[in-house]
Amino acid sequence: MQRITVSIDEPLAERLDGFVAARSYQSRSEAMRDMVRDAVEAWRADHAEAAYSVANLSYVYDRDTRALAQRLSELRHAHHELVAAVTQVHLDHQHTLESVMLKGATADVRAFADLVRSQRGVRFGAVNLIAVSPHDHHDQPHAHRHSGQAHLSPVKG
Repeated sequence: MQRITVSIDEPLAERLDGFVAARSYQSRSEAMRDMVRDAVEAWRADHAEAAYSVANLSYVYDRDTRALAQRLSELRHAHHELVAAVTQVHLDHQHTLESVMLKGATADVRAFADLVRSQRGVRFGAVNLIAVSPHDHHDQPHAHRHSGQAHLSPVKG
């Protein structure tokens, strides 16, 4: 393991200590390792050149926006090859949280996420994209069938 020294100002150090305590870390180092790992993974995913990705697209939408729920449903159906699952949580009488699990070509996944987030009435949209590569068994025998589904493995790197 490598040692890295970081200097931060006192107010940030106090907030870091609060974070460490709130998350029950044993030390600042453990917390910093997790934060750096998360930041590097987010950067890698944002800049991934992998052909395939899996993603979670989450957004809150206003049910009172004219025909928005119908448009979102139609978008999901029009891109059924990308949509693996959808979960809805009704937050109140007006707002719904939707979480859409996606899989497919990275460019298509990003384009779908952008299309949904750009709809009038969609708020607080965020996408968590993970680059993956097609999984194959060319070098190993296996006894299960994939029934036409593409199996994906995380991109190493």
